[in-house]
Amino acid sequence: MVIGLPQFRSFRSPAAGGGSAAEGRSLSGRSTAWARGCDTVTVPLRHGLETVDILRLRRACGSVVQGPAGTVAFLVPAGTAERWQLVGTSCTPGAAALPATDPRWLLPPTGPELAPRPTDPWVLRDALCEAARTLAAGGLGPF
Repeated sequence: MVIGLPQFRSFRSPAAGGGSAAEGRSLSGRSTAWARGCDTVTVPLRHGLETVDILRLRRACGSVVQGPAGTVAFLVPAGTAERWQLVGTSCTPGAAALPATDPRWLLPPTGPELAPRPTDPWVLRDALCEAARTLAAGGLGPF
């Protein structure tokens, strides 16, 4: 085990157990029940892209979507919205069920089930704070 690197649990789609065959499926037949098992942290575009860079360097970035009106949305485990408090960000319960081939994915789902991987909320919070400091130091905005 390497000290200082976050340890991640694998994310399993809630559609894996029970339910009807049509429940939790998109038109392509792929499971979309993961959308109910994730919350969405939304940040402004520049702040989000800097955060993605930081998380990718740490090999800790889950699936990320480019949202409407210049935003970036990080998928986090369900229940995060109840405890999330960080100025300049918002966290909403649920996630949009996008197909894995949708062009809005900045970091698309991977694996045999094409289920998105959520980002650890504490690691995301740390990366968001680091990105804000980096952008503020570069004169790119007050955060």
